[in-house]
Amino acid sequence: MGTIMFDFLKEKKEVEQKPVYVINGFLDSGKTSFIAYTIGQPYFQVKGSTLLIVCEEGESEYRKGLLEQTDTFIEKIEDLEDFTTARLMELEKKHRPERILIEWNGMWDFREFKLPRAWRLEQQITTIDASTFNVFFTNMRSLAAEQLRNSELIMFNRCDDVDEKQLINFKRNVKAINQKADLVFEDSEGEIDMTTEEDLPFDIHQDPIPLEGLDYGIWYIDAMEHPDRYVGKNITYTGMVMRPNDFPAGYFVPGRMAMTCCANDMSFLGYACRFDGASSLTERQWVKVHATIKNEEFGPYGGPGIILEASSVETAKQPEEPVINFAG
Repeated sequence: MGTIMFDFLKEKKEVEQKPVYVINGFLDSGKTSFIAYTIGQPYFQVKGSTLLIVCEEGESEYRKGLLEQTDTFIEKIEDLEDFTTARLMELEKKHRPERILIEWNGMWDFREFKLPRAWRLEQQITTIDASTFNVFFTNMRSLAAEQLRNSELIMFNRCDDVDEKQLINFKRNVKAINQKADLVFEDSEGEIDMTTEEDLPFDIHQDPIPLEGLDYGIWYIDAMEHPDRYVGKNITYTGMVMRPNDFPAGYFVPGRMAMTCCANDMSFLGYACRFDGASSLTERQWVKVHATIKNEEFGPYGGPGIILEASSVETAKQPEEPVINFAG
């Protein structure tokens, strides 16, 4: 855990709202241990007190000495119906904290998470016990997806006895739900690297690389994390045309819809594509794309990212399975 820390640098004196840091995950996923480790670190010793709201009783408890040393006040909310803005403001008035940590109950629907106007959600972190994640994700996929969707950091711990292929599958499932999150995998020896070319279901040395169905979805996620792996390579795939309003002339997005959790939980996966005939394409039209992968600055991205340079874009039939199913 030595490389993980809350982003307290985001706090600004001119902002009146109190910053809130949420740590969620299923029971015994390591939330309490992570919070205890964090508040005990020197960088956490900042001005003012901390209010720690615990919504779940796990195996671990917070040491009284640690709480006193770090000027942390702990309060418990045991029922979701009691997690109200009124109750939170009562705790605000009672302790007058500079910041709030919330250990969220993994069995509570995160869509019920609401904060007072005087508070702002600064950072959300999800902890996952890799040894039990498959059971939770298979049986409570929708609940897990809500925890993961807006987390900035997702930590898989206890990876020692989990097969590497299983961990790679976990990573793909999570990335399909939350493409922007930073993922960390840890075993008893520390952080571990999770992706190699050999783990991919397609040959990245093929020219062009054919990407259909789930292979396209896996490529999309891997290219986001490892753009250098693909720059200069040629790909071909069937995609649906999207034409975002903020894109400049000569660009469109050929991508695929993906099911990340259930039929009501869909995402469109696609990168910007440069093509002289982009203006002649129709929204939601199916096309066969042949393109070269580049990594360059692009205004709508707000920085560098994957850009496809299309050599040809041809009308195509809708695939038999138009939606990529990460939900399995």
